[in-house]
Amino acid sequence: MKAIIQTGYGSADVMELKQLEKPTPGDGEVLVRVVAASLAAGEYYGMRGKPFPIVFYIGFPKPKKDFVVGLDFAGVVEAIGTNVSGFRPGDEVYGQCHGSCAEYTVAGQGSIAHKPKNLSFEQAAAVPTSACTALQALRDHAKVGPEQKVLINGASGGVGTYAVQIAKALGAEVTGVCSKGNVEMVRGIGADHVIDYTKEDFTKGSARYDVILDNVASHSLSATRSVLTPTGVHVPSSGHAGMGWIIAAGLSAMFVRQQVAPFVAATNTETLLALREIIEAGKVTPVIDRTYPLSDTAQAFAYLDEGHARGKVVISVEGSE
Repeated sequence: MKAIIQTGYGSADVMELKQLEKPTPGDGEVLVRVVAASLAAGEYYGMRGKPFPIVFYIGFPKPKKDFVVGLDFAGVVEAIGTNVSGFRPGDEVYGQCHGSCAEYTVAGQGSIAHKPKNLSFEQAAAVPTSACTALQALRDHAKVGPEQKVLINGASGGVGTYAVQIAKALGAEVTGVCSKGNVEMVRGIGADHVIDYTKEDFTKGSARYDVILDNVASHSLSATRSVLTPTGVHVPSSGHAGMGWIIAAGLSAMFVRQQVAPFVAATNTETLLALREIIEAGKVTPVIDRTYPLSDTAQAFAYLDEGHARGKVVISVEGSE
């Protein structure tokens, strides 16, 4: 099978198309014929090898032999391993695994679900990591409810585009922060208010928010907290925040009623099923910036590296040259 492997750390040049053996599903796993995959922040950090702890997963001092990149995918179940229930060959599924940028991949049954019926494979592949992050951040950690005021910092990115829609689905009044070129798109996916950060600093405005989902960590902790309500919740969802920021957040929480809720998102069947429900209800729609064939995955990484992706970058696997 064709797959994209990572040969080192650095720029998109470390991505290489290679012919590998088709994997075999083990206990509790399914073999999926991948139709489409998508790239998330994790792949970008993995390509760079930063933050440093990520290399212990990919390989140190260089990636493991034939390390296939990619996490998110949508495809068709080809075969099942032992002790698998709820899935059978021919099922259309979506979810997360290790090594989705390939013609075939193996996924644990606990990290996949049946694909939303109203999405194409390319759209479904754009959902798992980013949408699970947004849903868990807002529903589970911030406990967003009707009539709350929610600000999404980084509203035009992969997590942000889902967060705007999910917050609206939860009944919130949503403010999105993005660049000038993305204002209309963010408004179009449901934001009640949009702030162009090139013209206005949301931390210096008069508005106060019950929840801030911070996807870019572009302001200090104190500046961000200054526009929270007295009992507001700040949810950082960015690898840019750093351990020092998280420690400072934890210490400051001892002295104020505001909460900081850093978390690690998990793509699992329960969350994927919840997402499928609101997607099929028409409340959430993936935003796809660009789609590349599998052979051009390095170009997709290079584009992601520019930092201006609007929504998701998708890899079309089936039928790629």
